[in-house]
Amino acid sequence: MTKIIQTEDLVFAYPAGEDTAPVQALQGVNLSIEQGSFTVVLGHNGSGKSTLAKHMNAVLLPTGGTVWVDGMDTKDEALLLEIRRRVGMVFQNPDNQIVANVVEEDVAFGPENLGVPTEEIQRRVAAALQAVGMDQFSLHAPHHLSGGQKQRVAIAGVIAMEPACIVMDESTAMLDPCGRREALDTVRRLNREKGITIVLITHHMDEAAMADRVVVMDSGRVVMDGPPQEILVRMEELRNIGLDVPHTVELLHGLREDGFAVPLDALSVEACAGAVIKSLESERRCQPQKEE
Repeated sequence: MTKIIQTEDLVFAYPAGEDTAPVQALQGVNLSIEQGSFTVVLGHNGSGKSTLAKHMNAVLLPTGGTVWVDGMDTKDEALLLEIRRRVGMVFQNPDNQIVANVVEEDVAFGPENLGVPTEEIQRRVAAALQAVGMDQFSLHAPHHLSGGQKQRVAIAGVIAMEPACIVMDESTAMLDPCGRREALDTVRRLNREKGITIVLITHHMDEAAMADRVVVMDSGRVVMDGPPQEILVRMEELRNIGLDVPHTVELLHGLREDGFAVPLDALSVEACAGAVIKSLESERRCQPQKEE
């Protein structure tokens, strides 16, 4: 498959402040993101995951090593606009991305800055709002919307720029459970139906369960990389670097210790419930029947 983002020996240090030493945030990260994939990057605070995200559309530039976006070196200033056409970012607080007093005007802001013709902007805005289920709010004031609705408007603003990839940097962290679900359902649908590459930066383990791939970071390095069914069951390793495990994995692990034959990789609530029911039914069939 085509690589949309690739890092090679990526190093980044935040410069020293007046009273502080430089902070080494990334230490030789090698990572490839395939076009059309859904990747979750996990890590505790300070692990380097958000710093990595900001390199994916040249918000930050490497101190050492290289980042390519669709084959373009992010250090080439002449390619900056084209790089940001390919990779859009959605940040943690939607209020920081909303710049207009009307939803449709806010969604139009990105394509306008890219010099897209007016008729094409109108088409893109309508399509983007429909894609995130916010077309009925096109004339609303953004500040009257819920947190989840605002985040969907922010996602629509990125979609209107027609990127090949959307990077969500802790974009669900400030949302309530309903808002998180709205935002996640939106990006999952965009990935499946439109083939948009999604990179989701998070510390929520349940969000990682829906991905094709999970990348775990610690101290500026990639320490785990693989399918969620392989990564999220490594309870001891995850906890040693300050991460929890999904509630489903914890439940299944506890049942296993109590002698129930359940798989650890039934990550979703539905799969976990199905595994528990199957195990209980099996246990019941094995019980000796009482004679009447």
